[in-house]
Amino acid sequence: MAKLELRILARQLRGKGISVNQIASELKIAKSTVSLWVRDIVLSIDQLEALRNASVLGAERGRLKGALVQKERRLKALENYKRLGKESIGSLNDRELLIAGLALYWGEGSKKTKEVQFCNSDPQMIKLLLIWLKKCFGTELQDIRCKVGINEIHKCREKQIREYWSKMTRIPLEQFTKTSFKKVLNKKVYNNFETHYGTLSVKVKQPSRFYGRIIGLIEGLAEAKMPR
Repeated sequence: MAKLELRILARQLRGKGISVNQIASELKIAKSTVSLWVRDIVLSIDQLEALRNASVLGAERGRLKGALVQKERRLKALENYKRLGKESIGSLNDRELLIAGLALYWGEGSKKTKEVQFCNSDPQMIKLLLIWLKKCFGTELQDIRCKVGINEIHKCREKQIREYWSKMTRIPLEQFTKTSFKKVLNKKVYNNFETHYGTLSVKVKQPSRFYGRIIGLIEGLAEAKMPR
């Protein structure tokens, strides 16, 4: 198409309220050339408003696309770190399990009531601590008592929640004590309502057998020499 024809077409498109960028893209010519050809064309208020809205929409679409790309990158990086973490940690020997469990109990366990008890909402942490109790202190599942803690808005799900924790820990429901319902003023129902399972408190019968040993080991961990 001849240059004169392109100029006429560009001016026609601009007169219809088409943006300079879009005209340049459709006619496959430089944006600066289009701007020069159509700079004397005055658009109506409605046309200018339409262009502004389209520009805002395009910018918002660009921001959303950019945010999505960044999120995908973060998720991909996180998955890679998880894979590397699993490869790096591998299996724990007896000493490593002892120290890992001590560190968790130090942060989450009871240390002032002379009870061996801990509470958390993370099922993986609960599992690790149960394995720690068994492997390091000879505690069997029948020595465990469990108690679910959940907001009262989940009262209708009590059976489901108790069964979830029982299945996860392999501890029979008969060893679960009365559920603790937390009273809350906020009645808002969140998106994870059906997948929220509160906390599980795990308590060992006859804790005097090894409570002192746990406290002593925690003290040893606290005073251990650290790498410089």
